[in-house]
Amino acid sequence: MQTLIGEIADVLSILVYYLLEIIYWILFSVIYVLKIILHQCFKPKMTQNTMKEKRVQKKETVALRGMIDANWHKLLSSSLVKDKTKEVTQKEKLYTGIFRRDRKKNMEAVNTNLESMRLSNKLKDTINNTASDKKGSLTKFIAMDCEMVGIGYNGEDHMLARVSLVNKFGDCIYDKYVKPREEVKDYRTEVSGIRRENLITGEEFSVVQKEVAGILQGRILVGHSLKNDLNVLFLSHPKTKIRDTSRYTPFRKMKKGGTPSLKFLAKEILGTDIQHGEHSSVEDARAVMQIYCTVAKTWETTLNTKRTYSKRAVE
Repeated sequence: MQTLIGEIADVLSILVYYLLEIIYWILFSVIYVLKIILHQCFKPKMTQNTMKEKRVQKKETVALRGMIDANWHKLLSSSLVKDKTKEVTQKEKLYTGIFRRDRKKNMEAVNTNLESMRLSNKLKDTINNTASDKKGSLTKFIAMDCEMVGIGYNGEDHMLARVSLVNKFGDCIYDKYVKPREEVKDYRTEVSGIRRENLITGEEFSVVQKEVAGILQGRILVGHSLKNDLNVLFLSHPKTKIRDTSRYTPFRKMKKGGTPSLKFLAKEILGTDIQHGEHSSVEDARAVMQIYCTVAKTWETTLNTKRTYSKRAVE
């Protein structure tokens, strides 16, 4: 009996489960259908309302534009605008006839005054430039001399310690000591005149290098054994713009083909004694410039003839 009752209970539970599922799907389908019907019923009404609103807005904007246009026409036809147009025409009428001729004359007079002022300013500039070229200014020819100290093993390598530049008239335009970038083994004071305190208060090497390069750019460099000076500065200069007295052929003949010293050239050509004890780069640069000036004409003519021959050979 108990087994029968249990089987009946199982069958009834299964039947109830299926009945509930059937009822659920029937209700779900009914609700879905109702949603579709309601959506179809109310959708056109909503679109109709939006279309109506758009039409109303268009009508309102058109009406506003019409009002603005009408107000604009009224303003144009008003007396204020007419008065302004009359004022403009009156002003234009004033600039006719005799008044226009007088105005042209005045403008011509102003232009002539401006031209005269410009000419006078140009003359002042040229006078100032010529005056400044004579003393303490940059000239086409610049002489350079460097003093060095010893670094490396036993102080045999060279390091820049002082740079001096002199213009064509012998004026010192640049003279600076340079801070050491390495340990100095030999200051060479008896020859270079450099001491420790000079380099401590000196300028940075990068600054000196840039300043010297800016001064020498586009100019003719005069010096004695310039290769050593340029190497110490880590700079280069065009060969056509270098005048090295240690490589000038007439000077080398004085030493029978050898390289003459600056002291020897100053004694033989200028009749002056230099480099007694400690050297001065400013004094050496001035001596080099004086030596070059004594032979400048012949030196430049020989260079020009060489260039013309080379051009003809190339052609």
